[in-house]
Amino acid sequence: MTAKELINISISPLKTSDTGNDALKRMCDYKVSHLPIVNNEVLLGVISEKDIYDFDELDKPIGAHTLSITNAQIYEWQHIFEVIKQIEKQRLTLIPVLDKNDKYLGSIVSSELIFKIASLFMLEKPGAMVIFEMGINDYSLTEISNIVESNNAKILSSSVIHKPDSERINLIIKLNTTEINSILKTFERYEYIVKAVYDENTDNEGLKERYDMLMKYLNV
Repeated sequence: MTAKELINISISPLKTSDTGNDALKRMCDYKVSHLPIVNNEVLLGVISEKDIYDFDELDKPIGAHTLSITNAQIYEWQHIFEVIKQIEKQRLTLIPVLDKNDKYLGSIVSSELIFKIASLFMLEKPGAMVIFEMGINDYSLTEISNIVESNNAKILSSSVIHKPDSERINLIIKLNTTEINSILKTFERYEYIVKAVYDENTDNEGLKERYDMLMKYLNV
């Protein structure tokens, strides 16, 4: 899933001629604390609620003020995990998306990402999630699938996350069962390194815990 697929088309960016009051009203409407400033499809930066409250007068154009966030952006082809990393790193409630020519396309709202992640990994479905660490040359989804299926289970989804500046990866698989003791024992016999397992049944709190655990192992 790429950044382009995550854009919320209802988010309207600010212009430099908009006032602080205009920005605060729009933030309230969208339930965010940040908004992009865009003139003629060019991203000028991201303004925060704190920036606005630091203004001496809220009815002045925001273009007359210095922004504290000037390098918050993601490109349309970048993966959802890169989106999450940038949002978490800068503590943003949204992040602008640009195309290859640096043209503004729209924004991604951070509060919506948990549902995108849930959809991507089928976190809302009952079943265990297992996270492995392995060398990239040791990765074989065919072998892993055979191990799972030999224990009468199925892989519902999988994703590979490359560790920066490393030949190692994290593999995340979602299974269709919570009865995974025999599966884990088989992986142990094949010398797979299991970093984490989450196998509780799904509810609203469980979904949030699964999301938090996934973020931990994405190192964001």
